[in-house]
Amino acid sequence: MWNAESFILYKNTCMKKIISFLCIFCMGLTALAEPCEQVECYEHLFCEKDSIANKVAITNQRNIICKGGAFKVAFNCKFKSECAKAGDSANFILQDALYTQEGRLLIPQGSTLVAEIIRIEKQRIPNKNARVYFNFKCIMFPDGTSVCMSAKPLTVDGSLKEGPWMTTGKLALYTIGLGCVGAGAGVGFSFIPNPAKIGVGLAVGIPVGCTVGLITGLITPGLKYHAKEGEIITISLCEPLCLPKICK
Repeated sequence: MWNAESFILYKNTCMKKIISFLCIFCMGLTALAEPCEQVECYEHLFCEKDSIANKVAITNQRNIICKGGAFKVAFNCKFKSECAKAGDSANFILQDALYTQEGRLLIPQGSTLVAEIIRIEKQRIPNKNARVYFNFKCIMFPDGTSVCMSAKPLTVDGSLKEGPWMTTGKLALYTIGLGCVGAGAGVGFSFIPNPAKIGVGLAVGIPVGCTVGLITGLITPGLKYHAKEGEIITISLCEPLCLPKICK
C-alpha cells in the first residue's frame, strides 16, 4: 500500500533519475557540438635572424604560432622616446600578410598590433643611448576581430635603441666638428705672429681639435630613440599565439 511518505520518496527518486538523465544527455550534446581540439599537422614560419622557433601547429580549430616565433611589423606613426612614457600605447602594422612556408595564411595584411610601453631608459652619460621596452598585447584584424598576444622586440635585451651606425655618426660629427674648430684656431694663432707658420698651426690644431671632439662625443649623453613611420622591427612571441583559421 502506498502511503504519503512512500509516495514522496518515490517521487523524489524519479526526479533525481530524470535530472541525472538530462544532465548526461546535455553533456553528450555539448561533446558532439564541440569536438576535442586535435593537431592536424605542423607548418613553419619563414625564419628571421636570431629567432629561436618557427613552428606553427595547425589544429582542427585554429592555427597556433609556437613560442619564440618571430615576424616583422612596422611603426604606424613616428615615435620619439622623449615624447613617450611607460603605460603609453603604440600601434604597429603588418605591412605584408604573414604566411607559413607551406602557403597557409596566418595573419592578413594590414592587421594592427597594439603594444604598451613598459619601460623607458633615458639616454645617459657616458654616451649611453635611450632604450624603449614594448610589450605587444593584441592583434586587430581588418575585419574588426582581435586576439590577445604576448611579444617583445627581437633584440638582445628586448629593447629598441638607436643602432651602432647612428652612434658612430654622432661621434664622427663631434670629431669632425671640433677638428675644424681646432684647425681654424691653429691657423688663427699661427697667422698672427707669423703668416708663414700656417701649416704648423694646422698640424697642431687639427689633431687637438679631433681628439677633443672624440672625447666630448664619448662623455656626452647618448642618443634618444627615434623611429619614422613605416620603420620595420622584428618581434618575438613570449607565449604561443592562437589565431583563427582564415578562409582565403
